Amino acid sequence: MPDAPHSLATVLAQPHPTLGVFVPAGLHPPADERRLIDALTGAGSGLIEIGLPSDFAPLDGPVIRAAYHQALQQGTDLARTLRAVEHAASRAPTVVMTYWAPVQHQGPERLALACAAAGAAGVMVVDLPACMAGRWHDATKNAGLCAPRLVPRHTPGTGLASATAGASGWLYAPASTATTGYQGALDIQALGAFTQRLRAASPLPVVSGVGISTPRLAACVAPLVDAVVIGTPIVRALAADAAQAPALVASFARALHPTSITETRA
Repeated sequence: MPDAPHSLATVLAQPHPTLGVFVPAGLHPPADERRLIDALTGAGSGLIEIGLPSDFAPLDGPVIRAAYHQALQQGTDLARTLRAVEHAASRAPTVVMTYWAPVQHQGPERLALACAAAGAAGVMVVDLPACMAGRWHDATKNAGLCAPRLVPRHTPGTGLASATAGASGWLYAPASTATTGYQGALDIQALGAFTQRLRAASPLPVVSGVGISTPRLAACVAPLVDAVVIGTPIVRALAADAAQAPALVASFARALHPTSITETRA
């Protein structure tokens, strides 16, 4: 059995930014999925995000929406997702990524308790309605989970206090204002200014994803944040040729902290 994974707080407090990888639950048969998660963590992912498939994913681009659709067509539900969470949590700190619709359907308290029982470190609702934030944060706190919060770039300074209130675990600063899967240039200066605003508003670690499409861009974002999460590039590889995904993860890991990667010879 592998060593127990570090806590989420420990992983995010490391001197170099952690690499996180997003994996939609149910894209592959359970045994294959477990092997893939093992390979991704072995390749350098220190944090896993497990996506709860949803047929309503407006913040996601076509690659992740297609993966969710495929998973749902294959019968992936909350129970199936929680099995993926349980395995991932035995390898690395694991956060469930979801939209509000599944949370509302299951019931916030029930879903939070189920995720905690599966070993999740937290649950992030990417489109959490402001009117439900209090109930959701109470549900996660009572379940012993953190509740990371996505904060849109356009959030005004006067709105940061309410946007971060009740959040725990981390604040998510999208690297792009587009949907996931964006492959263009990133405004690193604007992202840097936004992460500074977030750090001034809250002591929580800052995590970034969305539009970090290449290792080069990951290296540009890394100095600004405590973790970089890669979604669409990994999901694209998992869907097309899953055997290539670990090498892709390794290339992003090297970009985040190249000086820690050393060669060994037999």
